[in-house]
Amino acid sequence: MKSIWINPVLNKEIKLRFRSFKSFLGVFFYLLAIGGIAIGFILLNTIFSYSSTFIFRPEQSRTMFMVLSFVQMALVLFMTPGLTSGVISGERERQTLNILLTTPQSSTSIILSKLFSSIAYLLLMMIASLPLYSIVFLFGGVSPSLLFITFGLYLVTMLTIGSIGVLFSTIIRKTIVATIITYGITLFITAGTAFITLFAVQFISYQSANQTSVFPYITSMFNPFIILFNAFEEGMATEINRISGIEFPMTAAFIISFLLISFLCLFISIKKLRPDKKVKKGAA
Repeated sequence: MKSIWINPVLNKEIKLRFRSFKSFLGVFFYLLAIGGIAIGFILLNTIFSYSSTFIFRPEQSRTMFMVLSFVQMALVLFMTPGLTSGVISGERERQTLNILLTTPQSSTSIILSKLFSSIAYLLLMMIASLPLYSIVFLFGGVSPSLLFITFGLYLVTMLTIGSIGVLFSTIIRKTIVATIITYGITLFITAGTAFITLFAVQFISYQSANQTSVFPYITSMFNPFIILFNAFEEGMATEINRISGIEFPMTAAFIISFLLISFLCLFISIKKLRPDKKVKKGAA
């Protein structure tokens, strides 16, 4: 079990990703952008506002937290496919995959090491942004439990999208094709399910006020932005639960379904990493 989590593959990948000056430069500019958004939001609601009082109220602090959370979720959904969709196909294109497969490392160890080393950079960004959220706690309006829920949704999302990227990187030989497919699936999970959910809710409401359908619930529980918004405002989830007739919490459904997708993608990736060794009949 120890070899799965602590192994040469993981150590090499971590060192290659974090020794580069570009990695730390990326974190710097990311924190600069997030900090600029936070400070700009405060200035717009105090000094540059039409109000005569320069007080930043708790409800404004909560709104700023929502803005920062959605920006970070967009970052997770944008960066994760690019970091994970080439981890195996890139090795194949560099003709180093066969060498990697001859090492004592198991398929499970290789796949998990590639996945965790890829999302480790995103985790570094998430952790580095935590001090900026102290601005939110300074003005109030947000509980620590909401912060933990938000970062938990980040973690589940990046793990699932990363697992999808690793899957297509394993079964597709070309990195560019695997990247396009992974981004396409990510776009459908976000924009596609949001559009379908909105259309389904409007259609059901137009048909009959008492009509129910599970379709809006199914599409919305796969959308990270809808689930994240539900963590702040439960009115949308309540309406979808009413229309679908399902009382099960949407956030719990999101976590369970995404973890199952992640497990399935990793399981297939592990099985497909090494080619099948079929012994021909009559062979010595």
